[in-house]
Amino acid sequence: MKYRWFVVFMLFLACAISYLDRAALSVAAPLIAKDLQLDAAHLGIVFSAFFVGYSLFCFIGGYAADRFGAKRVLVVAIGLWSIFCGLTATATSLAGLLVIRVVFGAGEGPLATCTNKIVSNWFERKEQTTAVGFANSGLQLGAALAGPIVGLMALHWGWRIPFIVIGVVGLLWVIMWSIFSTDRPEHNRWARGAGSAAMLARAENTGSEAKPRMSLGFYLKSPTIWATSLAYFGYAYILYFFLSWFPSYLMMERHLSLSSMSIVNVIPWVLGFAGIALGGLTSDMIFRWTGNALKSRKIVIVGGLLVAAACVACAGTATSVGAAVALMGITVFFMNLTLSVYWAIILDTVEPARMGGVGGFMHLLANTAGILAPILTGFLVQWTHVFTSAFMLSGGVALAGAIAVAVFVNAPRADVEVRGHGAEIPQPQAE
Repeated sequence: MKYRWFVVFMLFLACAISYLDRAALSVAAPLIAKDLQLDAAHLGIVFSAFFVGYSLFCFIGGYAADRFGAKRVLVVAIGLWSIFCGLTATATSLAGLLVIRVVFGAGEGPLATCTNKIVSNWFERKEQTTAVGFANSGLQLGAALAGPIVGLMALHWGWRIPFIVIGVVGLLWVIMWSIFSTDRPEHNRWARGAGSAAMLARAENTGSEAKPRMSLGFYLKSPTIWATSLAYFGYAYILYFFLSWFPSYLMMERHLSLSSMSIVNVIPWVLGFAGIALGGLTSDMIFRWTGNALKSRKIVIVGGLLVAAACVACAGTATSVGAAVALMGITVFFMNLTLSVYWAIILDTVEPARMGGVGGFMHLLANTAGILAPILTGFLVQWTHVFTSAFMLSGGVALAGAIAVAVFVNAPRADVEVRGHGAEIPQPQAE
């Protein structure tokens, strides 16, 4: 296996750990609510607190990756989130839990943008979407493992122990990453073996210190970036509604036991794992059929979000546990087909020296859904005593994201050239 795929595997593990950490609170939420005497509205605020820190540091972390290197940012970020994951076990009040979750979220914020930036440095453009898809598929695997791991540990040892164990796992990853990773292949002694000549030649031609041609503001005014961000927001709204509240929905409205919920909750995440892994490959396959990169991105995003929107809305009116879980499984699969494609648009349209800042901005906008979805769901459940309206709202937000891409992501303008898969790359304008 070429060393660059080992780097992607390490990023895959980081993504898995991040969602194992993040989903742990959702799985343990009924026990935490009982222990700390939290109602549904308070629980929604706790879920949302994570995304206050997370959303802000999506952008700050991406900007820092452009300035200081993605490897260093990930060492600090994952070390921080692992420590605060462990500190969750010390929470004895709502206020303490909120502070821990905000800092924990700040630590997780830079991961996606740093992953994208590292892949852009290590891979040829024709392989980047596939590599991003593989790395991001760890997210769903971590969430799938959270149900049985956290659920069984919480049943046997209480809800606090899983957070300590998962925090230790994260710190072990940091040690491995510090030893074996670099930002670029030409800096890595393990990447200089047989079979790496082409990769190193590309890295040397690109240059380690390439200067940006365009300002960050130039990209942040692009309709393509804004439309992609809004679609990503639609994806993220369903994701965070599901991540935060689906376990509680299964227990509160469907009356499953903690052990049964821990197993049933795995099913949609396994389908989501397959969806992320297939998303980049699907987009590249459509491109080969159509010869149009933009069309391939739009088909995957619009089609995936439309199916997800319809299924999550129907899940809210399902008459049985089996139907609800099946519909959420389809939802999670199709929405995750789109995940790698948002990042592919950044890879295709943004120069490497601005990739962290632009990707972080997109991630910041998208992940404000993490603030809104949990807290809106909490208040809707508190007000209506059922989850139906929350499912419907999630579908509506995803539908809006699909429409944004269909309408506002358009063909390249006259002042851009075609590169790579036919995507638009801005050219420097005369002063």
